[in-house]
Amino acid sequence: MRASRLVSLLLLLQTRGRATAAELAEELEVSVRTVHRDVEALAESGVPIYAERGPLGGIRLVDGYRTRLTGLTADEAEALFLSGLPGPAAELGLGTVVAAARLKVLASLPGELRGRATRLVERFHLDAAGWFQADEAVPALAPLAEAVWESKVVDVEYDRGQATVARRLGPLGLVLKAGVWYLVALANGQARTYRVSRVLSVAATEDRFDRPDGFDLASFWAESSAAYERDAPHVDVTLRVRGDRLYRLRDVVGSQAVDAATRIQEPDPDGWIRLRVRLDWPDEVPAQLLAVGSNIEVLDPPEIRDGLIRIARRIVERYEPAPTRS
Repeated sequence: MRASRLVSLLLLLQTRGRATAAELAEELEVSVRTVHRDVEALAESGVPIYAERGPLGGIRLVDGYRTRLTGLTADEAEALFLSGLPGPAAELGLGTVVAAARLKVLASLPGELRGRATRLVERFHLDAAGWFQADEAVPALAPLAEAVWESKVVDVEYDRGQATVARRLGPLGLVLKAGVWYLVALANGQARTYRVSRVLSVAATEDRFDRPDGFDLASFWAESSAAYERDAPHVDVTLRVRGDRLYRLRDVVGSQAVDAATRIQEPDPDGWIRLRVRLDWPDEVPAQLLAVGSNIEVLDPPEIRDGLIRIARRIVERYEPAPTRS
């Protein structure tokens, strides 16, 4: 523990150039007395560290004493700091590890690159989750991550919606997609995907499993995602939408679906835009399109129109005042 603290103290001084004992104590979550003892220990071990008294004083290292990362370009340094996602790292139980790693990289950079990396963090922030979506509870994420690292077999209970099933899995990797965590794991010899928030329990075993030769998590995810999008049931919907509300349709069905839609060049009495859009999961389409409100009209197919009508009637019936008795 103390060795780690001494390294952190060194890196803080390399990054800042100078710091008071009180500032270091607050950063390291120790007492000022402990900081002074650590400084003495570093000096005794040969580190060129010293303290200056006075209002502009503090603890510092001799100028030029630092380690540097060799071969790291400005673009690479910026990419390192832009790629940090503190929320997902914390969910994995790696929040403090990521923070320490960033500090080590920052302390090791030459002055110019350190300034660019710092400015990047001040000006850009990555938020993996979508709007109006609360983070999913993923209590099983940490034990699954440990099983991934150690190639340990786990027994899980998984919520499939209609029932809870038991599965013995060989966790191959974890994927964060649009703020949602997914587990890729071997089940009966085949790689499958599971939503981590639906894992109800995880029981580690002492058994290990062998990763398939040549398995690449990124390639598997790209192929399985493409297959999911390709094989999902879909329906082609012909509709008309107000031109100034096209953005709302994008919000509801996604920009990809709208961009891929066929524009129908037919005159419209109201000047609306006519599109033929391919949408996934037909049973969910009527309720989905209802979110666009009165700024859209479905022209075809009849089953989607009928679905909209049924939902609209149920809404009207719910809110209509009850008939009065004479």
